[in-house]
Amino acid sequence: MSIIRTSGTSLAVGMLALLLAFSMSAWAGKEVEGVRIWPAPDHTRLVLDTAGKVEHNVFSLSGPSRLVIDMKNVSLQADFSKLDLTDSPIRRIRSAPRNGNDLRVVLDLKSDIKPRSFQLEPNQQYGHRLVVDLIDEGGSKVQKDVKPTVTENVNGKRDVIVVIDAGHGGEDPGAIGPRGTREKDVVLSMAKTLQKLIDEKPGFTAKLTRTGDYYIDLRSRTLLARKHNADLFVSVHADAFRTPQPRGASVFALSERGATSESARWLAQSENRSDLIGGAGGVSLNGRDEMLAGVLLDLSMTASINSSLGIGSSILGKLGNITKLHKRGVEQAAFVVLKSPDIPSLLVEAGFISNPQEERNLSSSAYQRKLASAVFDGIYEYFSDTPPPGTLLAARKASRQGGNSVSQYRIRRGDTLSGLARENQTTVSELMRFNGLNDDRVMVGQTIHIPAS
Repeated sequence: MSIIRTSGTSLAVGMLALLLAFSMSAWAGKEVEGVRIWPAPDHTRLVLDTAGKVEHNVFSLSGPSRLVIDMKNVSLQADFSKLDLTDSPIRRIRSAPRNGNDLRVVLDLKSDIKPRSFQLEPNQQYGHRLVVDLIDEGGSKVQKDVKPTVTENVNGKRDVIVVIDAGHGGEDPGAIGPRGTREKDVVLSMAKTLQKLIDEKPGFTAKLTRTGDYYIDLRSRTLLARKHNADLFVSVHADAFRTPQPRGASVFALSERGATSESARWLAQSENRSDLIGGAGGVSLNGRDEMLAGVLLDLSMTASINSSLGIGSSILGKLGNITKLHKRGVEQAAFVVLKSPDIPSLLVEAGFISNPQEERNLSSSAYQRKLASAVFDGIYEYFSDTPPPGTLLAARKASRQGGNSVSQYRIRRGDTLSGLARENQTTVSELMRFNGLNDDRVMVGQTIHIPAS
C-alpha cells in the first residue's frame, strides 16, 4: 500500500480552487428562462424568469429612447420575439451577449420612461424573477385619466358611487387553489359581475380599480376611490390557508389599531393633508397644530370605520344566505387597502380557494354571480336605509315618508354647507340651526342631519 502525502500549500491551493469553482458556479449558468409583459394603465411591467438571483444594472438612454438591462453571468433562453408589445411603450426588444458571459437586453421605446427594477422570490406559480417597471414620466395614467365621478340621473339627483377593487393581478396571482385556480382571475370576474349589477340599479354607479390582468399597488387603489368621490370602497379577495379544511366567506373593516397608525402616516405626509381639504366650507389639516389635526383625522377615520361596520354587517347577512360564513361578525384588521380616512372601506373574502369544494364553487360563473348579488343586496339595503343626501335614494326615501323625514349625511371631501343646502333645497342658516353649529365649517367624516324638503 502506498501513501500519498499532500503538503499544506498544495492543500490550500486545492481548497481555494474548489471555492472559486463553487463561487463561479453560483453565478455562471444562470439563464433567462421565460419572459412576460403586463401592460397597465399607469405602467408596463416586464418580467424575466431567471434560474436564481441575478446581478443586474438598468439605465436609460435618449435620442432615441432606450432602456438597457445588463445582467452578469446570464445567458438567454427565452424568445423576446413572441411577446405582444401592443399597448406598451416598447417598440421592440433586442439582446446580445456581452463581455463573454454577460447578457445585454435593450428595449427600444416610443418615448422616455422612468424605470424601476427589483427581484422577486419564488411563489406558488413562478420561480425567481427580475421585474422591470416602465413608468410614464408624464404622470400616472391611473391618476391623470381619472376625473371625479358625478353621475346624475334623470331626476337631477346623484348616484351612490361604489368603487370595486379586484385584488392582486398581473405578476401577483394571489392564492392558488389545489386545481390551479388563481385568485386574481376569480376576483376580477366577480368584480366585473358586481359592477354590472350595481350599474343596472337606478341610483348607483360602479367603478373598477382594475379592468384587466395587471397589478396596481395598494395605495393607488385607495387613491382611485378618492378620485371617484366614492361613497364605498369594496376590495374583493379569495382567502387561503395552509390546510384545505377552512372554508367560508368573511368581511373585514379597518381595525382601530390600523386607524391609529394610519392617522400618523397621513399627518406626516403633506400631500395627504392637502388632499383632505373639503372646499371653501370644509376643514383642512393644513395650518392645524399636530394635536388638533390628529383629533380631526381620528374623528374622520372613526366615522368611516363605523359606516364600514354597518355596511359590512348588511353584506354578511346576505352572504350567509348563499354560503357558509367563516366568522358571523365583521372582522377588523389593519389592511393597507382599507386605509382611506374618509371613505367607508371593506374587504370581502369570497371563500377559501385552498378548500377543494370552495375552489370548484369559486371557479363557477353562476356561483360568482350569486356571491356578487349577495354583496350588492347588502350594499343596496344599507344605502336604501341610510342614503347620502342629494342622491336618488335619499329623494325616494323622503317621498316614501311623506317628505317630512330627516336624513343623516357624512361629510365627504369637497362638501360645503352651502353646497349641501342647495342640493337639499334648504338654507345654510337652517342647517346650522338644525345641527347646533356655531359657524358654517364642516369637516370630512362629520355626520350632520338634514331635513328633507
